[in-house]
Amino acid sequence: MLADPIRRRILDLLLERPRPVGELVEQLGLTQPGTSKHLRVLREAGLVQVRQDAQRRWYELRPEPLTEIDAWLKPYRRLWTASLDALERRLDVMPDDTEGTPS
Repeated sequence: MLADPIRRRILDLLLERPRPVGELVEQLGLTQPGTSKHLRVLREAGLVQVRQDAQRRWYELRPEPLTEIDAWLKPYRRLWTASLDALERRLDVMPDDTEGTPS
């Protein structure tokens, strides 16, 4: 579900502030039905909630499920942190190629 780049973009937009569907459609460059399909998936997963305000439907982020995902990812962070640390050590010992290169 979060592997879809459109859904991640929706979450990014909603991280800034709640938005009406029309604004999401405009920001995403999708049709209203296409945007609504993605919003439905996110709503069913509990990542967003909707509220009706007169004729507009506003979507906002629900941070609780993201906190659960963050907690689940915690043990995996060691894997990429170790790789990044190793890369940093490798880059630190490499010679600087910028010497003698015209700027």
